This record gives sequence, C-alpha cells and structure tokens, in this order.
Amino acid sequence: MAGFRGRSVYRRRPDREGGLPPGRLGQHPTISRRGSRPPLSTLASHKWPAVSRALFDTRDESEILRLAMNHVSAVGPYRAEGGYLRVHGHMVPSPQVGPGQASAVDRTVRELTGRDVPVTVPGRSRGRALALQGPGGLHGYLVVTSRSRPTEAQHFLLATLVRLTAAALSVAVAHRRQREDALELHRLRRERAAFQRRLVSLVVELGYQRAVHEALAEVAVSGGGEEAITSALHGLTGFPVLVEDRFGRLRSWTGPGRPDPYPEPDPARHEQMLQGVARRGGLVRINDRLISLVRPRGEVLGVLAVVDPKDDADEYTVFALEHAATSLAVELSHLRHLAEVELRLRRELVDDLLGGTDEASAYARSEAFGHDLHRIQYVVVVQWRNRAADDAFARTVGRAASAVGMPSLVTRRSDHVVLVAEGSPHDHALYETLARETGTPDGTIGVSARCDTPDGIPGRYQEALRALEVRRRSRRRYGTTFFDDLGLYRILGPGNEYQELEAFVREWLGPLVDYDGRHRTALVETLSRYFDCGGNYAETAESLAIHRSTLRYRLQRIREISGHDLTSVEDRLNLQVATRVWKIMLGGPG
Repeated sequence: MAGFRGRSVYRRRPDREGGLPPGRLGQHPTISRRGSRPPLSTLASHKWPAVSRALFDTRDESEILRLAMNHVSAVGPYRAEGGYLRVHGHMVPSPQVGPGQASAVDRTVRELTGRDVPVTVPGRSRGRALALQGPGGLHGYLVVTSRSRPTEAQHFLLATLVRLTAAALSVAVAHRRQREDALELHRLRRERAAFQRRLVSLVVELGYQRAVHEALAEVAVSGGGEEAITSALHGLTGFPVLVEDRFGRLRSWTGPGRPDPYPEPDPARHEQMLQGVARRGGLVRINDRLISLVRPRGEVLGVLAVVDPKDDADEYTVFALEHAATSLAVELSHLRHLAEVELRLRRELVDDLLGGTDEASAYARSEAFGHDLHRIQYVVVVQWRNRAADDAFARTVGRAASAVGMPSLVTRRSDHVVLVAEGSPHDHALYETLARETGTPDGTIGVSARCDTPDGIPGRYQEALRALEVRRRSRRRYGTTFFDDLGLYRILGPGNEYQELEAFVREWLGPLVDYDGRHRTALVETLSRYFDCGGNYAETAESLAIHRSTLRYRLQRIREISGHDLTSVEDRLNLQVATRVWKIMLGGPG
C-alpha cells in the first residue's frame, strides 16, 4: 500500500486464548511498510458498499445493530452472540441475545466502559465484546465468537464492520437527538405561545378585576346603596341587573327589559327556590337568570341576579356578580342593623305607651320616628298560627300594615305582635295581606276602639286583646274582629271593671238616659219593663200603668232617640243587657 515502506509483513501478538488478536477492534492491526494489504473477502469486494449504505440509510439504532449482527458471519468464521445499545447510560441487550447466554454475558458487558475485552459465552469459543465507539461516544457493544482462528484479513473486515456500525449509530443518534431537539424546541415554542396568551389573559383579567374592585369600592365610599350597586354591575357586565327582597319582591332593577308590572311572587314556590339555591351554593342559573343569594352570616336577605336569556355570561360576569353580591350583602346587612335598632327603639316606645307614659315624651319620641300620635290611634294585636312572635314576624306585620296604609309603631309580646296604628284599619285588608305574606290564612287579628290621646292606649290594648280572644273562641276563629263590633261580648270576659260596664251602657242607652234627665221622662225604664215582659205590649202597659197607645208612642220615641232598631235581634240583645246592667249594677235611674 502507498505510504508503507519495506516489506509487507503483518505483525500480531497472539492472545492468550488463541482467539482474536488483542487490542481494540476498530483499529487496524500493525502492517509492515514493505508488505501489501491481504486480499479482501467477497463481502468486501462485492457487498461491502451495499452493507455500508444499508447501515447509514437506517435511522433506527436497533435496526442498525441488527444489520451488523446479521453480517458478522459474512466477514469470517464469526458468530454474533449478542448486541447492546447504550440507552440513558445503561447497556440494553438486543432481542437477538439468547436467553441462556444473556445472564452470563450481560453481567460482563454492563460493567464495561468502552474497551474491547474477552468474554466467556457458554458453549462457544474465542468470545469478545467489541465496543461500538463512534464520534458521538460509546453507543454499545457487539459480542462475537469465532469457531476457528480468523486470518488477518478477516480480522480487518470485522474491525471495519464495527467501525461502520459505530459510525452509522453515531449518525442515527445525531439524527435522533436532532429530532428530539426539534421536538423540544417546538414544545418550548408552544409553551411560550401558551404562556404569552395566558399572560395576556391574566393582564386582561387583572385589569377587569381591578375595574370591578374600583367600581364597587366607589359605590361603598359614596354610600349609594343597592341602586348604585346594581347600576355598577350593569355597567361592568352589560346585562340587566335586579335585586329582590327575601320574599321575591323587586327592590331594584337596572337595565332594559323590566317587567311592568313586576310579577307577584308565589310564597311557597319562592321559598322552595331559595332553599334549592342555598343547597347548591354559589351562583345558580334558574331560567334566564344567573342568581346569587345575599346572605351575610347565613341569613338570606335577598337575591342579586343578572338577566341572561342567551346564556352569554362568562367568567368575568361571574366574578363581577360574586363581588357585587358581597358588596350588597354588606349594604343590606347595614340596613338590617339600622332597621333592628329602629325597631328596638320603636318597640320601647310602644311598650311604654301600652304600659302608660308621659304624653309629652310620647309625642316627642313618636315624632322622631315619623309617627303622629296627635291623630286618632287604634291598637291592633296580631297572632298567627305556627308563627312565633319574633322580630322577623314583627317586621312582616309592620310591612303589611304599611302596605295597606296603616303607619304603625310595632312591638311584640310572647305570643302576639302589637301595632299602634294611625287611623282606622280598612276592614280586613291587613289580614288578607298577612295571609299572602305568610302563605297561610291561619291568623287572628283584634282591633281596639278609637283612641284620642296616648293615655288611653293601655285601655285600648285590653280592648284589642278582648277582640282577639273573642275571635279565637268563635266558630270562625281566623280573621279580624273589631272591638266596636263585639256588643255584648265586651263584658263577657275576665278583668271587667265598672268603667267598662258603664261605657257599654253609655253606648247603647246614653241618648235615652240623657233625654230622661233633661225631660224627666222614663224611656229607659219603659224599655227595661218591655224587655222584662218579653216584648208583650199588654203586660208592659199594665206593669207601667199606662195605656197601650202610650207604650207604643214611648217605644217609637226610643227608636228615634237611640237610633236602634228594636226588631233587630242583635240590637234587642245588646239593649236588653244594657238595661239590666243599668238597673242592677249601675243603680237604675240617676
């Protein structure tokens, strides 16, 4: 060969086992300068280019190792016993390694660090592990055995196959790493793009959150109340916003589409809706509304909702609605606290009025609450079945009284609520309103006679209780009873006093008693005798020693002066009782 001087002499040192020459395969054995390269095998001359192309055209490392192992026997008396690839720093055997040989060879190969060393393969001779060391480092090992001592040419071909295999593995590894790097770069670019999008989203989200906080904080500082909160939420979301009270009545609406009139809530259905929303927690969609309960400290004070018929609400709307509900809870809680303080002060005033208090103080204190005690007052007591007379029920009664045009001061007792109301109640309007509010008609209301001055309120309270008791003991125990309509029942109860009896007689016989006093007549006595005789004209005239025509004249005058109809069963009963009381308990004439 060119470059060598002298004779062509192959120098080799036999290994101790008489197998392959020692030293690292992949390096040519020593060749004398004067000699020439030994003749190559058929593989070298005819098939070597094809083998080389097959190795370098393959990008799969396992396939390169398989091809190399398949061609080991073509370069000499060799047998490929196994192949190993370096994977993550560890030698992994190829599937061609026989199970019987694996354990013996694996232990040796796994401990190698890039050197060619002899190995013992059970049942084989001249075994050697050849390092597949390429430009990219150690890629694995080929374990080969030889059935006879190979020639220098065969040894050279094997070394060449090892070098080609190592080079092909280096190329495959480089390509793999390039693909992995490209994939990693693509992944990093995707992550960067996702991070940038998230960063932009966070900036927008933080900006929106800051806008929500600033808007609601401005409302809180300005003290605008619930109207300002709904207006701010409408501006932030673009949806119509509403607030309902605990009973489903509209308190505030901001935005288009407000129903007119607003539908009257069904108490039972509304309560069921509130319980369902409370169980689910958080925001709940019901029909076209996204609803949040306003309930500081667990007590439901109302409902805040956005009207969203097309289900367009996004996370920004949810965020704004949640924070607006928190602000509204603070506002309604504050209003509730003020209402409770006012209710307590009102209750103290009513308690003093019912027990008797200084008129000047009563006038001044009631004026502070906007209640005019100078007007005619009525005392109203309210008792409802299965409803405790607590603050909540007292507030309900107060709202109902205001709704029917009865400005009132409210307090409560152990089993009933008491109103001191301006002006006469309108028939059964209060009862009907409370029946709708509570969802049940099982309630009783007693109304006193009129009261002209504060010092008469304690007595009127007893009258209202009497009316309530009479109603409760009647066949139709639920409804409203006025003390003025009790008639005889005013004096049929415990705790009656002389003054009350005299008032009853005065109501029914007063004009007749006054007429007798002015004209020295005996119309009241005539009426009493008439009732004592069972309405018999002859017996009455005889007992009075007057003519029947005179009796008829007197009875006609009694009708005219008293204004009572003697043919009415109710009037006859009340007049008869009044004449008995007049005669027996009040001493008769005079």
